[in-house]
Amino acid sequence: MRRDAEPRPGAMAKKDMSRTIRTYLTFAMIVLAATGAGARLSVYPSGNPRMPHNDDFTVRVRSIGGEWQDLFEYKVQVDMDRIQDASMVQFDMDEPVEVMVKKNNGNFSDVKIRPLERGISHSRFGDVIVFRLDKPEYLSVEFDGDRLHNLHLFANPVESETYTESNDSVMYFGPGIHRPGDLPNVQLRIRSNTVVYLAPGAVVKAKLLVDGAENVRITGRGILDHPIRGIEITDSRNVTVDGVTVVNPDHYTVFGGGSENIVIRNLKSFSTRGWSDGIDMMCCRNVTIDNVFMRNSDDCIALYNHRWDWRGGSSDITVKNSVLWADIAHPINIGGHGDPDNEQGEVIERLHFRDIDILEHDEDDPPYRGAMCIVLGDNNIARDITFEDIRVENIQEGMLFHLEVQFNPKYNKTPGRKIENVTFRNIAYDGYGESKSEIKGYDDTHTVSGVTFDNVRVNGKKITSLNDFITNEYIHNIRFR
Repeated sequence: MRRDAEPRPGAMAKKDMSRTIRTYLTFAMIVLAATGAGARLSVYPSGNPRMPHNDDFTVRVRSIGGEWQDLFEYKVQVDMDRIQDASMVQFDMDEPVEVMVKKNNGNFSDVKIRPLERGISHSRFGDVIVFRLDKPEYLSVEFDGDRLHNLHLFANPVESETYTESNDSVMYFGPGIHRPGDLPNVQLRIRSNTVVYLAPGAVVKAKLLVDGAENVRITGRGILDHPIRGIEITDSRNVTVDGVTVVNPDHYTVFGGGSENIVIRNLKSFSTRGWSDGIDMMCCRNVTIDNVFMRNSDDCIALYNHRWDWRGGSSDITVKNSVLWADIAHPINIGGHGDPDNEQGEVIERLHFRDIDILEHDEDDPPYRGAMCIVLGDNNIARDITFEDIRVENIQEGMLFHLEVQFNPKYNKTPGRKIENVTFRNIAYDGYGESKSEIKGYDDTHTVSGVTFDNVRVNGKKITSLNDFITNEYIHNIRFR
C-alpha cells in the first residue's frame, strides 16, 4: 500500500539510534575534534513536511562536537525502465559537519560514497556509518552497490539571500505545501524584476514560467514537486536559478528557449519519464550552469539550436563543477535539433564543460548513446567545444564519446553540416563492457575535423589512436596527446 506521508521511525528505532551514537562516541580514536567555534549548520524542514517519506535510512547531521539533528528522508523516484523509490536529504553548511546514516532494512557489507573523486571515507558501527564533510557536497551513498534505492545527500552552501514575506518585487513561498489553484497549465507566470523565493521546507506544485521577462531570480532551498515542467525560461534575459530542487517533473527540469544571460546554480533534479530531461537550452546565449546534481531519465544536459519557436544558434555556454547521472540517455548531448531551412546552418559554439562527474550512462537504443555526445542534424554546425577534467564512473549501456554528423529521420529533415575544433582534455573512465566510441561524418561535405584527445584514459591507459573508435572516411585531423 502506498503511503504519501510515512511517519517518522518509532521509539524503538530512536532507541537503537541512541545506542549506536553512544557506541560511536566511545571510539575516541576516531572521534573528530571540534574546529574552532563550530559549523554553521541549517537543518530543514522542521517536522514532517507532508511529503512522501522513505524509511530506508535514518539520517542525522551535526556540527563537529555538536548535537545530532534529524533530517527528513524524502522519497524520490529514479529510473524509467522500472521506477524505483530512492531517498534524499538536504541541509546547509559552511564549516565541517559529521553525517550519520543508519540503514534500516537489511544488512550490508559494502558502502560507496560517490562521486569517488571526493575521497570521502566512513566509519562503521553496526548498521550505522559516519562520515565527515569539510565543505558542501552533492553525494550518492550506496549500500552493496544498490544505485536504485540509494541515499542522495545534498549538503548545500548556506543561503546568502533570504526573504520572509511577499511584496511588490518578491514572490514568497514559506514552509509547507503550495498548490496554486485556477492556473492555466498549472503554472505561475513570473514578471520582470521579481525574486521568487522558495523557503527551506517549501513545496510548490506548479511550473515557474519566465516568459518575455528580465531580471528574475528564482532562489531558496524549497522544492518544485511533480510539475509539468520545473522552470521554463523563454525569450528572457538576466535570469538566475539558485538552490532549488525539482522532483519528478513530467517534462524538463529547466527549459530555456531564445534567452540569454542565464545562471543556473546549486540545482538538484530527479526525473523518471520520457523527455524528462534535466536542463535543455534551445538557441540560448551566455549561460552558466554551476554546481548542479542531475539524475534524469533522459538527457541531463542538452544544448540545441532551432526548435519550436526559437532560431538563431547557441553560444557561450559553460557547465562546471557538476554531477550528472543519466538513468536513460545522455549525460551531455549537443546538436540534435536545428533549422533545416537555414542554408548556412545554425551554429552552436563556444561550449565549455569542466570539472564534471558522470555517475551513470545507460541507453538501450544505439543511436542515442554517448556519455559525451555531439550528434548533429538539421544543417547544424558545432565548433569550439571543450570537455576537460571529466570523470566517468559507470556506463551500463552506451559509449564514452559519440561524435557524428548524421541524418536521423525521426527528428531531422536534413543531415547536420560539420563538427570542428573539439577538445577532450583530462578525461578518465574506469569500467568495462561499454560499446566502442564513434567518430563519423556523413559524406565528403559533412565531416568531423579538428578533434583533440589530450590525456584521455580508460582504466588508467591513455588512448593514443583511433583503434579504440568506430570511424569512417569522413573524419579528418584527429589528434592524440
